[in-house]
Amino acid sequence: MYTLLIQNATIINENSDFKGHVLIQDGKIIKIFKESDSFPENIDRVIDATGKILIPGVIDDQVHFREPGLTHKADIYTESKAAVAGGVTSYMEMPNTNPQTISIELLNDKFKLARQKSLANYSFYFGATNQNIEEIKKIDPKHVCGVKVFMGSSTGNMLVDDKDTLSQIFAESPVLIATHCEDEETIQKNIIKAKQEFGENVPIKFHPIIRNSEACYKSSSLAVELAKKHNSRLHILHLSTARELDLFDDVTPSKDKKITVEVCVHHLWFDDSDYDKLGTLIKWNPAVKTKSDKEALIDGLKSNKIDVIATDHAPHTLEEKENTYFKSPSGGPLVQHSLVAMLEMHHKGIFTLNQIVNKMCHTPADIFKIEKRGYIREGYWADLVLVDLNSPWVVSTDNILYKSNWSPFEGQQFKSKVTHTIVNGNLIYENGLFNETTKGMPLVFER
Repeated sequence: MYTLLIQNATIINENSDFKGHVLIQDGKIIKIFKESDSFPENIDRVIDATGKILIPGVIDDQVHFREPGLTHKADIYTESKAAVAGGVTSYMEMPNTNPQTISIELLNDKFKLARQKSLANYSFYFGATNQNIEEIKKIDPKHVCGVKVFMGSSTGNMLVDDKDTLSQIFAESPVLIATHCEDEETIQKNIIKAKQEFGENVPIKFHPIIRNSEACYKSSSLAVELAKKHNSRLHILHLSTARELDLFDDVTPSKDKKITVEVCVHHLWFDDSDYDKLGTLIKWNPAVKTKSDKEALIDGLKSNKIDVIATDHAPHTLEEKENTYFKSPSGGPLVQHSLVAMLEMHHKGIFTLNQIVNKMCHTPADIFKIEKRGYIREGYWADLVLVDLNSPWVVSTDNILYKSNWSPFEGQQFKSKVTHTIVNGNLIYENGLFNETTKGMPLVFER
């Protein structure tokens, strides 16, 4: 039985921090020791974590790894490798691949790919359409993270815009419903208005005006209305506006909420003043909006109106991104840099370490009911990350691991560095080197 000891770490977990040691055996945490405790001898491997923090592995509940069918942008192997290097040990991947994941057979195909290629743990969303409610009813709640509903045509023909179909999905889905909320009618009206003024050459700074707060609020409020009517388990993805915060509960603990909400790193980091410098590189749907929206989202995390921090990691090639407004696709790569970006916000005094761990590790496990992950607890899977909070480095093409080989953070100096990532008790990443002999596991849900 292989044993691994992480020694002398500052452990950040469950709203506390203390110095101690963690003993791992056969993939699981078998003992957590305080600094003064003695621990067994004859350990197979000891990692000295003096001066570093130890946190649970990050669980990213929204990524697009582009496989199958769009692998010129990314694939499960490359993006899971980048994720692990960034401290992400588990992810939930979206259905807008080619073919789209809109049948149980196609969903199973993705799981087969991940078993062969993924360095991190994984689950996959099932994609809703206006026609596949019978397939949705077949979803296995124990092994599928959720059903994804695009209530805005961010990804083309996966738009679910039929009111009767939406009602049926909210009434009959056996799993959590995750929604992309932007009202398509509002967006199209704003596009017509922008084209009347600029033709096809609309400046990128108009992106948050075209995909504005009204479009977001109108769609989010509909999702909340449907969830309350049908007593559905709803999770709204990538919140981007201050106005939408009024829809959510800041009193009930996240694990007990029926309606939860996520914010993405880019909506916490960038605002509309960054379009002048970064242009279409920060074109996302929903759009990066105003500084006041960004500040409200930060406050929403602190008040617990917002439950989860994720990435919406959605890579495109640099050639695709460096295009005119209407031709440049929305989305960008983030999984390698999400944790260090949030830790940079900690260095700036915006978030505490425990707030970051709560929103990136604990709460995703709680609200999706992931079995034995998201915490540093005895008996849990050993998904763990060691971070040096004082090891500055600069993002560059030499150290970017995304297949697309670019990042909106290029040139940014981060003070913190992920040094070790352990997945299911296996040391997968250590100071720039990877162990690819073992693969991640499918997530299991306690439902």
